[in-house]
Amino acid sequence: MLLLLALLAFLAISLGLARVLNANGAERSAIVALVEAQARGDANGIVARIEGCAKQPACVAAARANAARLRAPGRVELVRLDPSTSFSLGGATGVARVVWKVPSHTTVVQCVVVHRGGDVVGGLSVELRALSGPIGHQAACRQAG
Repeated sequence: MLLLLALLAFLAISLGLARVLNANGAERSAIVALVEAQARGDANGIVARIEGCAKQPACVAAARANAARLRAPGRVELVRLDPSTSFSLGGATGVARVVWKVPSHTTVVQCVVVHRGGDVVGGLSVELRALSGPIGHQAACRQAG
């Protein structure tokens, strides 16, 4: 009986860890898609990937500015991604720092506000909420408030 309880506990913990790791992968994929849209100069793609951006004129204007300024031909290479949260069992909002480049362009560093909703039992979701313009290569991102 004790062995069965230990096995069930192990399975529950494994499932929870798998969901957290899946959320980390989903955050990475969403951010990569966002910076790829920028590199293509696709302002509409940026707006579509940021939750609620289409209803905020300042967000739409920033997306257009980023798309125009950061447009560069070539495949996006993710240099570094510091996730919004390293390990969260439930909902949390944080700021991810992404470093990316394309072969024909200089390295770009930006901050992305990310909201993780849900929990390990019901499932975790990822929403991108904001994207900064480029910041200094050594600059840190401020935490979401």
